Amino acid sequence: MKTNILLSLLMAGCAATWHAPSDFTYTPISAGKYTLATYQHLSDTTSPIHIYIEGDGNSFNARGVPTSDPTPHGTFVRDMATRDTSPNVVYLARPCQYIMSPACTRSDWTDGRFSPDIIDSMTQAIKTLAQNRPIVLIGYSGGAMVSGMVINQNPKMNIVHWITVAGVLNHSDWTAHFGDKPLTKSLNMTALPRVPQTHYIVSGDRVVPNHLSHKWVGAEKLIEITNATHDRIPELQLSF
Repeated sequence: MKTNILLSLLMAGCAATWHAPSDFTYTPISAGKYTLATYQHLSDTTSPIHIYIEGDGNSFNARGVPTSDPTPHGTFVRDMATRDTSPNVVYLARPCQYIMSPACTRSDWTDGRFSPDIIDSMTQAIKTLAQNRPIVLIGYSGGAMVSGMVINQNPKMNIVHWITVAGVLNHSDWTAHFGDKPLTKSLNMTALPRVPQTHYIVSGDRVVPNHLSHKWVGAEKLIEITNATHDRIPELQLSF
């Protein structure tokens, strides 16, 4: 089945001015140590659920200093989710984005952004949202790592398709490429999940360079998008 999502947005706007369409409901959910922000459109109990997982958000400022709030400034993933016309669609934020739970510390969006507690929280949220529905996970940027590790750690989860968009697939490779400090409190993905998957990469991506994806993914599972940047993809067509 193919569903087209044509985006002509994409970093325009900010969290303070964005409004969800009327058929999406803002619903915080408790998952592990954190309360996670979601926007949900659920209209069928048996059709697959498409869950869009946010990227790392506003983790560092322009000087490379950790921020006090990782809530994304851009609306790319929210727009991608709310333009999906499938019967069951959810936008799922990462821990400490939009909702600063008491358990949140700066490590949760810096060196521990893929920690066991983070992955456990996201896993619980996905299971709560999906119920018994088949699951399509769509992970953007660092959300690709989160979604991949959730799948790897839950082999009985009914994943029918894993999609990444400009995704980080191994954070050790990624930090080494830029000479950044390793994410010492984070789990890593050392093998890709064995599920149907498609990886959308951006030509000339300066945040997640293409060669990092090519290292892990065969050409038959990669779709390269031109005339775009990491957070500005004027036309993105996802196939489910």
